[in-house]
Amino acid sequence: MKKISLAVLLSLSAVATGAFAQADQGVTMSTDPAKISDIEMRAQNLQSQQADMQKMPAAPAHKSGHHKKGSKKMAPAQ
Repeated sequence: MKKISLAVLLSLSAVATGAFAQADQGVTMSTDPAKISDIEMRAQNLQSQQADMQKMPAAPAHKSGHHKKGSKKMAPAQ
């Protein structure tokens, strides 16, 4: 029980540390035209990729037969 409690405590502290580290960045605003252009181009690429993925038909599910492996008796280890 103590090991589980310690693991939970460590996990929570790691999550809290990560959340605290991310809080510093927040949302930033840029007036640099090159950065704005780059971000807009990335967003358009992502949108087009998502649209292409939605247009593609879903791949048929792989039908696997029931393969039974023969049980072979092994000689006892010496």
